[in-house]
Amino acid sequence: MTQTLLARRGALIAGASLLAAGLLPGRVFAQAAAPAAATGPYTLPPLPYANAALEPHIDAATMALHHDRHHAAYVTNLNAALKDHSALAGMKLEELLAKLPEAPEAVRTALRNNGGGHANHAMFWQIMGGQGGAPTGELAEAITRDLGGFDKMKTDFNGAGARVFGSGWVFVTVDKAGKLAIASKPNQDTPLMEGGRVLLGNDVWEHAYYLKYNNRRADYLAAWWNVLDWSKISQRYAAAKAGTLGI
Repeated sequence: MTQTLLARRGALIAGASLLAAGLLPGRVFAQAAAPAAATGPYTLPPLPYANAALEPHIDAATMALHHDRHHAAYVTNLNAALKDHSALAGMKLEELLAKLPEAPEAVRTALRNNGGGHANHAMFWQIMGGQGGAPTGELAEAITRDLGGFDKMKTDFNGAGARVFGSGWVFVTVDKAGKLAIASKPNQDTPLMEGGRVLLGNDVWEHAYYLKYNNRRADYLAAWWNVLDWSKISQRYAAAKAGTLGI
């Protein structure tokens, strides 16, 4: 076999591997099979901004995969787990997650993984799309009071995210009194499972950053602050104090 044919064969094999992984950009990337549409009580919320809106800090290809494939799969699998459980399907998501110990054992793990994944990602899209900067007003005062100031909060938050072994999330939680704390969780677990509320959170699964940052999770954590929308996060803080914050 000539070197030209060998090179062509190698390129075809590499391209097929990338296509299977959903990593080819542009037109070929768009041809990868999409997940089946979700049917059930939960739906995939649309991104409130374009896939490229968070560039250069989070790339458009990652956003498309993350929202359209990963989050969509959590919604589809959550609805499938609830198909024969109408009482559970009628609950708000935060209530369902808080009552996981009461769910039938046969579906409890599916609800934990996929319900948590749906809640975490729905929150995640909401708090991004801004220009970063720093919080102001009552939220800034709470960060100073409870977390030692904005710079210390970022350092502690990023440190907690870096220490997550494997896949998981790092959160700032908020209670009805407005008190803040930093917490990390494995996999798709969420403080909602303990009756808590999330002010903001960052996804440290590799699918959230690997196309751009490879294994440099610390670089992703540092860059992520540049895409936060502090007006939206302040609204979440006010809703938490009012007792109306859901996921």
